[in-house]
Amino acid sequence: MKNPLLLTALLVALLLPAAEKAGAQQIPVNYDEAKVPPYTLPDLLTTKSGRQITSRKQWESHRPELIRLFSEHVYGKMPTQPVRLRYETTSVDLNALNGTAIRKQISVFFADYPQLPPMNILLYVPKGTTQPVPVFVSMNFQGNHSVSTDPGITLSTRWLPNLGAGKVVNHQATEAARGMQDRRWPVPMILARGYALATVYYGDVEPDHPDGWKTGIRSVLSPPAGPDSWGAIGAWAWGMSRMLDYLETDPAVNARKAVLVGHSRIGKATLWAGALDSRFAAVVSNDSGEGGTALARRWYGETIEHLNTQFPYWFCPQYKAYNKNPNALPVDQHQLLALIAPRPLYVASAVEDQWADPKGEFLGAKATEPVYQLYSKTGLGMSEHPAVNQPVGQTVRYHMRTGVHDVTNYDWEQYLKFADELVK
Repeated sequence: MKNPLLLTALLVALLLPAAEKAGAQQIPVNYDEAKVPPYTLPDLLTTKSGRQITSRKQWESHRPELIRLFSEHVYGKMPTQPVRLRYETTSVDLNALNGTAIRKQISVFFADYPQLPPMNILLYVPKGTTQPVPVFVSMNFQGNHSVSTDPGITLSTRWLPNLGAGKVVNHQATEAARGMQDRRWPVPMILARGYALATVYYGDVEPDHPDGWKTGIRSVLSPPAGPDSWGAIGAWAWGMSRMLDYLETDPAVNARKAVLVGHSRIGKATLWAGALDSRFAAVVSNDSGEGGTALARRWYGETIEHLNTQFPYWFCPQYKAYNKNPNALPVDQHQLLALIAPRPLYVASAVEDQWADPKGEFLGAKATEPVYQLYSKTGLGMSEHPAVNQPVGQTVRYHMRTGVHDVTNYDWEQYLKFADELVK
């Protein structure tokens, strides 16, 4: 299909239940830059009381206010009670992937909530390393077995999304599903560059459908109640921090050099996790779009109203108050990205993924520069949206590659270079 905008619309339609499709199709979509109305972003360096921020110390004091606003109006309040975790290594292969890797599978049990199934971590570490290695941390969409054709990966027994079915079904994994998304996970490339890879199926934390919370972590930690209740995005972000809790106990990896990576809806969760948990050394957002890196006040591609119509369980209920008026939202996404400072941040787009608003993603990253400057860090260093396949920036980086909404080897090549220069 030659029209990428039409292709995007069709893909979205395939993934939506019928009732949600009908509602989403009635919401106007703009793909004309000339029709984007004027908007004014909240000033990064001005507090709610009007005080100007001129130092790192003042910014650090301002961070809790921004986190509170995002908690109350976008992602919901995260639970504060500690959760006891118990780790059980279920398998180890010292000669995985033709002898190039050590593969470990670890079940993370929630000791205070035995009714919950565990979160299962798949960890690959390059073979032959003598020191703890930096690690990429991410979640996958179709089960750990989808990441690689490695026959030793345990097939998931959880609810899995049956893409294209148009309804919630319990799709069980089979051998045919092994490696079904390995194109998104160039494990040999990552290992060859000296990094470990840790991934978890996001459905282990909460299945991705409206009733998923009933069998996920939100069923026992702060169940939905009230306008600022946390949504699925918050649950997945919480799970990423629990992954890091485990990695801090594993002597094979250097958890202080953990690079958090996420695509699409997991990209949104990755940004929220990275903003909340400063233990992550760097954050990478791949095609996260609306509710992620794209500016909410820009009327282009997906909007807040689209999100809340298609996926009403992702965000807090209060977020729906801004469906028709994003300018009333007390925050915008550039402030979320700035909460990652001074740590390295990478934002990536795809030229045919107009639904995610590539220019809006670029502008979100660009707008973080005043905060990074407080830390004497250089951001993108340019004002114009760069050409395709032309990465830009230093501590904050950006690229827009050819192709559609996906994760490609080109993306990973940039993330590895980014990590080599700023983390490793």
